Amino acid sequence: MNKEIYNERDLITMKLLYYFITVKNYNPVVVQGAKNEIWLENLQEEIKIVRIVNNYIHNNEQMEFDIFKTKRLVSKIRKKTFSISMKVLNIFTDLGDNVDFKKMNSDDRIYKYVNVKVENDILKNNVIKENFGDLKNNFEFNETGFNLFIKITNDINEKNREEAIKNDEIFRPKKVVVTYVLIGILVFIYLLGYVVGQDDLINMFAVYGPFIRKYHEYYRLITGAFLHGSIFHLLSNCYALYVVGRQIESFYGKTKFLIIYFFSLLIGSLLSITLSENPSVGASGAIFGLMGSLLYFGYYYRVYLGSTWKDNILPVIVINLFLSFIIQNIDYFAHIGGLIGGILASLAVGIKYKENASSRINGIIISIILTVFLIYLGIFMK
Repeated sequence: MNKEIYNERDLITMKLLYYFITVKNYNPVVVQGAKNEIWLENLQEEIKIVRIVNNYIHNNEQMEFDIFKTKRLVSKIRKKTFSISMKVLNIFTDLGDNVDFKKMNSDDRIYKYVNVKVENDILKNNVIKENFGDLKNNFEFNETGFNLFIKITNDINEKNREEAIKNDEIFRPKKVVVTYVLIGILVFIYLLGYVVGQDDLINMFAVYGPFIRKYHEYYRLITGAFLHGSIFHLLSNCYALYVVGRQIESFYGKTKFLIIYFFSLLIGSLLSITLSENPSVGASGAIFGLMGSLLYFGYYYRVYLGSTWKDNILPVIVINLFLSFIIQNIDYFAHIGGLIGGILASLAVGIKYKENASSRINGIIISIILTVFLIYLGIFMK
């Protein structure tokens, strides 16, 4: 094969793809209405969209239309992925001399523009240096011509294969144990109430602020979540735990699932005794925590879950929260606390392949601060 068929623009494009996909973990995305363009997405980076434009743009009118079209497409992606802000890097590889590139708003905080004719245009560009300082080191290859294309293509394919394996591992159904054990415990304790007396169990172990503060019965913060006031209360919570718990246990793993469950339970109980003096029982605070955890997971995998995250997960949480406020005798403080606890616990334990050390540390610190704050307000200030 003739090596000369590969021009410098093609080489620059391939090197950019190699860098953004294999080094910076961007993923190619299909965008309707984008021709002769390559869109790359990484929602964990500050610049979330990288757009490589190989289409020839020969005058300012075409350039203005390209910018207008791009902003519309980015707006759709932003809404679809629930991204508040979405910075975009536009790399043009074939701008005509009639395009007045200096008129581009280089100070735009959202949209960045780079004009590339030769490789040094990328390496010396200030936007690239500020946001992708390690690009230069990843633009040097021992291979040339066709051999370079083969290497880059193979590396990109290998990276995509590794990502596919990771996603398969995350979403592949796994054996569920902890969820069923928790359901079994809830049922067992409810049946035990028929032996020792339901009212006696609730009197001794329900979440009740005055007794926790006066008699130091701190165990109630946990035990109350294993009691239920009626068979309907039990069955509804067991069903919710069955539906949501299996997903969380499969996505996060058994240990992280337990941490999320019990931290959500604890925060729900603490918020309940802080803002209410009524006794409270039920696992719904912990279940709302699992919902919050599912929301957190769905946010990080919203690209893969697509409309499922927006159309199914989020509405279920909103509806359940709404019902908490309109149905009598429901401890909505425990529900809100559990939801917050679930999100914070998920941030602290992290999601496999999406874990970030600084985010986990922040999650742990915020969780500790919230716990201490609620203990102070709910137990020592009253």
